[in-house]
Amino acid sequence: MTPHFKLNLLTIVLLLFTTMAFAQKKGDDQILIRGDLNIKKYHDREELEAMQKGKLLDLYNIRIEIIINILPNIAFASKPGVTMTSLGIPDTKDNRKALKENLEATTTYFDNTIEFQKMVLPYSDKSNLIAAILFYEETLKALHTYNDFN
Repeated sequence: MTPHFKLNLLTIVLLLFTTMAFAQKKGDDQILIRGDLNIKKYHDREELEAMQKGKLLDLYNIRIEIIINILPNIAFASKPGVTMTSLGIPDTKDNRKALKENLEATTTYFDNTIEFQKMVLPYSDKSNLIAAILFYEETLKALHTYNDFN
């Protein structure tokens, strides 16, 4: 191989890697609300009263996760999958950094809350736990009517 050929080959390889890196960056649009944050089923009091306390604790924690992740962002979006770009927020380094820090803070807060809940929530009265789940579910149902206020 001639030095000229090696230089051309190296240039092509570097161009390919650079192009791939920028292509991945472009598709890295950060989502404000994750797509897996939704309620699969809402319950009534009778259904909840028939459940074991362990299942109620799980339902409670799932609803807490959704509330922690969605409610602070409802000024932007009330449904999962919305990105900064789709809202018209400039895709700048500062905005991406702010969103990343916010998502990390939310995750840390949620993780800490769940650790606390795992320790103390089992001591809660079953009827209070049911009331809290019903309240959270009603709050989350209200998100479906959020746009009525616009």
